Amino acid sequence: SIFGAAVSTGSSSSLRKCNSRSIQPIKATATEIPPTVPKSRSSGKTKVGINGFGRIGRLVLRVATARDDIDVVAVNDPFVDAKYMAYMFKYDSTHGNFKGTIRVVDDSTLEINGKQIRVVSKRDPAEIPWADYGAEYVVESSGTFTTLAKASAHMKGGAKKVVISAPSADAPMFVVGVNEKTYKPSMDIVSNASCTTNCLAPLAKVVHEEFGIVEGLMTTVHATTATQKTVDGPSMKDWRGGRGAGQNIIPSSTGAAKAVGKVLPELNGKLTGMAFRVPTPNVSVVDLTCRLQKSASYEDVKAAIKYAAEGPLKGILGYTDDDVVSNDFVGDSRYSPLFCTHPSHICLSL
Repeated sequence: SIFGAAVSTGSSSSLRKCNSRSIQPIKATATEIPPTVPKSRSSGKTKVGINGFGRIGRLVLRVATARDDIDVVAVNDPFVDAKYMAYMFKYDSTHGNFKGTIRVVDDSTLEINGKQIRVVSKRDPAEIPWADYGAEYVVESSGTFTTLAKASAHMKGGAKKVVISAPSADAPMFVVGVNEKTYKPSMDIVSNASCTTNCLAPLAKVVHEEFGIVEGLMTTVHATTATQKTVDGPSMKDWRGGRGAGQNIIPSSTGAAKAVGKVLPELNGKLTGMAFRVPTPNVSVVDLTCRLQKSASYEDVKAAIKYAAEGPLKGILGYTDDDVVSNDFVGDSRYSPLFCTHPSHICLSL
């Protein structure tokens, strides 16, 4: 994420250069990286099912194959058969070819790195027999079943827990590094929020706990998504959203700023935001402009972010002074990987 301009109460309204000053050690602000999910008793690994084999579902499977504590045992997608599923998983225009091995065993089975995964094709999640495959946790990444009522259909097939890979209107929402410690075992269905919220919330948490956010405006410059049009086409709910994705910068709405209020209640109602969809295939930027309770120099804000990135939020938040661009972060596993600083042309203090 990019922290754009900081506005502190009581300061002059005229622009001034960012002045360096000595920095005192800043206290830890964020939660520790959470422990891993409890593992299945039988094999010692967490058994996972994936519903929806789109952009998110495929990347979840890629990440899972690189870990020794997770077994993806089944994938459901009513629109993709086993052969096409293998093709889509192996070849990826953004993240490159899969480095492991994959083959189609039969119409209902894939073998990835020697491990067999069942392929299911059910439109109704209630009809997916997760228990038969041993799947205790389900990643709901279809983008369709995002409410408690809809996602609970997975329970009928034997799933014990469901993680929705998108914002939800009524499911408890969590961002790792921000509020995951408020999770209770009784919560069987949770939302992991949106990509923008996962970028914004850790940054907002650090800034708020160090300096206090009075109010803020977030702008996300967002990469193209699968729902956009390659050329102009009909989009009745969002006319601008129907314009060619590769030809335009498209203003759009975003619920990310409001969602931060759900994971950080003390910021509820204090942030608002907007989005611009741009013709890039991957990596988005968040620019946060906020008015602060405490006076803070450019160096103060940098020190706070850097401390959190190297300590309590290591692996979640990142910090760099390098002259990087978006492609430098393709494949970065951190949720909020960039606090971009360059005193000559980035930071303004008002």
